[in-house]
Amino acid sequence: MSPADQIETLRRRCERIVSEDELIKKLGYAAKSGKQLRVKLGMDPTAPDVTLGHCVPLKVIRQFQDWGHKAVLIIGDATAAVGDPTGVNTTRPLLSPEQIAANAETYIAQVGKVLRTDDDALEVRRNSEWLGQMDLTQLIKLAARKTVAQVLERDDFKQRYESNTPIGLHEFIYPLLQGWDSVAIDADIEFGGNDQLFNNLVGRDFQQQEGKAPQVVIVTPLLVGTDGALKMSKSKGNYIAVTDPPGGDGGMFGKVMSLPDELMAQYFTLLTESEQHDGESPRDAKVRLAKLIVTEFHDAAAADDAEKQFMTATHGGIPDDIPTASATGNILDVLVKVGFCRSKGEARRKINEGGVRVDGEKVADIDATVSGGVLQLGKKKFVRLG
Repeated sequence: MSPADQIETLRRRCERIVSEDELIKKLGYAAKSGKQLRVKLGMDPTAPDVTLGHCVPLKVIRQFQDWGHKAVLIIGDATAAVGDPTGVNTTRPLLSPEQIAANAETYIAQVGKVLRTDDDALEVRRNSEWLGQMDLTQLIKLAARKTVAQVLERDDFKQRYESNTPIGLHEFIYPLLQGWDSVAIDADIEFGGNDQLFNNLVGRDFQQQEGKAPQVVIVTPLLVGTDGALKMSKSKGNYIAVTDPPGGDGGMFGKVMSLPDELMAQYFTLLTESEQHDGESPRDAKVRLAKLIVTEFHDAAAADDAEKQFMTATHGGIPDDIPTASATGNILDVLVKVGFCRSKGEARRKINEGGVRVDGEKVADIDATVSGGVLQLGKKKFVRLG
């Protein structure tokens, strides 16, 4: 592919490239000289597990790997200890070294679900390698390269400043440290979500100040989480992790099926090579999307099984993998004991609404006694009694 064709390929998932002309030159030079471009992505291990939100820039980086370039994954063990407020309106809580180390291990283990992990294609670095060696004088000199006014140009800082929301001085340091990462590893290209644009451009400035060729900055859209409103985030609980089981309660398939209809186009574009078909119903599109995602992170057989489990559960059937509970006696007491209802009053309402079944048979009597079988509430809650 020519550099121009490569950029056309990137447009599917890339929101902005600073700048396209520079990227064409870098790609062209690499093709002629055999140079392997160093493509940087920083990930702060502030929570365990890689999510589908992380996979958006990872998929673009995989494209660069397939073109012969090297991904440089920066595990931000030093910057995670500082705390970056990106994407939120309050400061990110500071983590202990033990939490950071444990979270980092999950990232390193899981990026291989998207990226090539052979030594020629992937380099993993921790930014404590260089930031941990920085003394106070060096940090102050680094801080002197940016003004407060420049840092306040970052949207989230600007919004918090204008609304009189506190901003810690340590947060001003974060973009400087992330920018220095690019100098330390000689990045040719840096990726991030569109909320990272300011930080990425700081790295570009620092490289120029150090007499290095400035990195090209590429940002991708932020994947909206399962709530349909906010950026996918572990802290918000609106995420799908790449390690989620294929089906069952809390599985990938069911989480995709729970997505609001309006997210279908974004998920197809950012996470697959397919599109929602003209005239395709939202439900059919979700089934196809769910199978594509489960197949990628598990396999086709797992996707088929997850679909069967979901269809069985949503059509009133009894799935195979349901929990068990030791609970017998009055139906109202049992519904409360297994956690299906918070009180007997709520249990009584569910029975009167016709939402309670035992072994597929509707329970209509609030004085009924159950001694075993499969208890069902609604379409998705099942427990085997014994």
